[in-house]
Amino acid sequence: MTAALAVITPSASSQADVSAQSCTFTDWVQGQWYVTGAVVRYQGAHYIAEHDNPGYSPTISTWYWDPYNCDGGGGGGTCNYPDWVQGQWYTAGSIVRFEGSFYIAEHDNPGYSPTVSTWYWDPYTCNGGGGGGGGFVVSETQFNQMFPNRNGFYSYSGLVAAMSAFPAFATTGSDTVKKQEAAAFLANVSHETGGLVYVREIDQSGDYCDETRSYGCPAGDRNYYGRGPIQLSWNFNYYAAGRDLGLDLLRNPDWVATDSAISWKTGLWYWMTQTGPGSMTGHNAMVNGSGFGQTIRSINGSLECDGRNPAQVQSRVSSYQQFTGILGVPAGANLYC
Repeated sequence: MTAALAVITPSASSQADVSAQSCTFTDWVQGQWYVTGAVVRYQGAHYIAEHDNPGYSPTISTWYWDPYNCDGGGGGGTCNYPDWVQGQWYTAGSIVRFEGSFYIAEHDNPGYSPTVSTWYWDPYTCNGGGGGGGGFVVSETQFNQMFPNRNGFYSYSGLVAAMSAFPAFATTGSDTVKKQEAAAFLANVSHETGGLVYVREIDQSGDYCDETRSYGCPAGDRNYYGRGPIQLSWNFNYYAAGRDLGLDLLRNPDWVATDSAISWKTGLWYWMTQTGPGSMTGHNAMVNGSGFGQTIRSINGSLECDGRNPAQVQSRVSSYQQFTGILGVPAGANLYC
């Protein structure tokens, strides 16, 4: 970078709660330095910088620029995904065009037809359907900013693929509420996993089998330790999550630690359907205005809330405040439990 080049740092407004009606980013300028996350207008469309660059044209390469949707971040503002190619390897989260429609890969596959099975592919719409990638309120750039040291297993594409199982996640309410919910979920999983670093619980020696359950513990008493973004634990949680997701997690608990999309789905499953020791799900707490503190109660309230472990509560709150800052929305009230 030379002194003659102006550095454009994305302002709060460029990562904020903007809508299609308020897409007021500046025009791209040839030769001007842009940092990752900068948003520009070019030939009537908007683009977000995926990597730092010295003013390359926004249409030169998706390595440097991606289309940007003002109501949901980058990477999906326009449906310009490539045609599906038979026999080409696709990873979870890949999006293709096939016979005039778009599909998102639910699981890695060696080029199976997008209509062969919803295990491998789901329909995708650029305004947020089929996995949420086009309308997810957290862009991949923002996700990476939240988790700079994350384990590669916790991929953004895996999260995008998992969201198809829970279409109400981060799509309910105003744009601010959607971003607050996304920030709340990600703040809690950040706390549970050390910043999306740990896939498996560090101490795996505990007995997580409730033998009073009729289905028992076919995978072994000690094999239901915490895994995944929400650290799914106990045989009854593996059983219930697997039942709801159509997966035999009771007999195959390690799928939660070896398949990114499945792992993210278990985290979203708990967030969207379970109240834990609280009185509401994490999703409901955020969309009905109860506040972030109630999400802590639903996840680990019996050990942390009501003064039991204020340091752990503060850790979650601090992450939530950081993530809402990245997304450009207020944290709201009732942060503590």
